[in-house]
This record gives sequence, C-alpha cells and structure tokens, in this order.
Amino acid sequence: MRILDAGAVAALGPAAAVRAITDALRGGLDPAADPLRVSIGLTQGEFLLMASETLAEAGVKVVTVAPNNPIHGLPRIQAVYLLFDRETLALRAVLDGTALTTLRTPAVSIAAILQRLPDRPLRATVIGSGPQATGHVATLAAVRPLQDVSYLVRDPSHTPLDALRLGSPQADEALRSAGFVVCATSARSPVFDSALLRDDVVVVAVGSHEPDARELDAALLGRATVVVEDIATALREAGDVVLAIAEGTLRAADLVPMRDVLTGAVAPPTDQPLVFKSVGMSWQDLVVAAAVVRLSGG
Repeated sequence: MRILDAGAVAALGPAAAVRAITDALRGGLDPAADPLRVSIGLTQGEFLLMASETLAEAGVKVVTVAPNNPIHGLPRIQAVYLLFDRETLALRAVLDGTALTTLRTPAVSIAAILQRLPDRPLRATVIGSGPQATGHVATLAAVRPLQDVSYLVRDPSHTPLDALRLGSPQADEALRSAGFVVCATSARSPVFDSALLRDDVVVVAVGSHEPDARELDAALLGRATVVVEDIATALREAGDVVLAIAEGTLRAADLVPMRDVLTGAVAPPTDQPLVFKSVGMSWQDLVVAAAVVRLSGG
C-alpha cells in the first residue's frame, strides 16, 4: 500500500488530469453506471461516500463535511481516497482526497468544454476566490493561452486576490468581455445577470450539487447548449438544471452528456452559449487517482 500526500497528487498536473478524464470517456467509461453518492449524517456534519470502479481499479472517496470547522480554522470539507485492485479488492494506495478533488474538478470542466474553446488567448472571468476558482484558471492555462483573468467576489477585502466587487461596473464589464466564465461559489441563487454575457461564451458552474441551489439564472440555460456529466445525475442534483426546467426555460431532453461531446457524437453550436454544469461524480476521482498512482510508480 502506498500513501500519497497532496504534493504527490498535485504532481500529476492539470493537463494530465484533463487527459485522464478525456481518455476514460473516449475509452468507453459510462458515467451513467456510476454508483450514487451516499450521505451519512453525523453529530457534527456528515460523511459522503463516493465509490466507483473501472475495468482495472475500484475506489472510494470518504469526504467529511463539518460546517463548524471554519470557526476552528479548519476546512469545512476534507477527504481521503482509497484505491483498490478491482479483482482482489486489495488496497493499493491512500491519497489525499482534498488535493484530489482540487485537481479533478477543474480537469472535468476543462475536458468537457475544451473543444469549444478557440485556440487563441482567452479572457476569463471567475466568480469566487477559493481553490476551485484558482484551480480552474490553472487548468485552463495548462491547455489554452490566457489573455487575462478577472476574479469577481462579493467582498474583495476577504481575499488576497486582486478581485473586483461583484455587481460593480468593472465586474459587469469583465462579464461582458469574457469568453470563458467560471462560477465556483457557495451561492444558492444566481450570482450575476446572464444578459451581460456574449452569445459565444463558455460557462462552467461547479459550486453546488443540491437541487434547490444554483449559480446561474434560468435565462442563460434557456439560450445555451447545456452539457452535464450525466443526465440522470443532473436531474437529481444540479439545481441550475432542475430549477431552469421547473421555470420552463429548459427541457430535460435538451441536456447533452459530456461523453457525447468528447466522443464527437454531439458538436455544440458556436453561435450560442455553452454551459457545463458539474456536480462531481465518483468515477472522476477514480480515474484521476489511478493516474496519480501510475505516475508515482504504483
């Protein structure tokens, strides 16, 4: 058994993580076959168990969610990943699950939308300032040139980033000019007016996995091609999707699985926005964890 810390996980790098996700889906992995995420309530929060298997490996991420942790200077969400041999179920490696999530989430997003991004320097606007906000920028920069990046937050004094105040004229202009927008917040309602966005914009939303929480308004999903990891999962967990359908701007039949985009079965049009809504799935952790272990010689 190997123990791989955050540095060993990060050593894979964002570009290799994108390739691992892409290769898995093009190689036949079906996200629809992924087991459901299991939540177990605890006195101070909850366990989230995320198990999956491929033809070569099996694994499970054990996530702890402790809402009071920030008061004690600790992360609200922490995790560990256990990677097993698929045939014998012998434990092969233990990985830093928090670092794994930080690496795999933007890798999934960029893999899903990469074919729609132009091969020229991009203007990116990121709503949020946490690890997923900066992680999406680092992952995008690993595969496409960036012209500039604007971070938008509710209170710029709470982040060391050079950020703009969300809703300010400067922030609205950053949204108008952006070719790529990331929402990585804990918001439960839309964080900006989508009328600001260009018709050729690519938008990624990763901040929630609850059916009653969203970062994007229904109007945007109504005029966009909406790509999801798996349709059934999105209809169960993706509030941006669930609420847009409830409000009549989107139909479940219009959702596009990301596997269809990566295999070429669907080519999203370039004259309307592309939205990728992610809720995080177990297969993603397994695919990237296996790539980390292979790189480490395991």
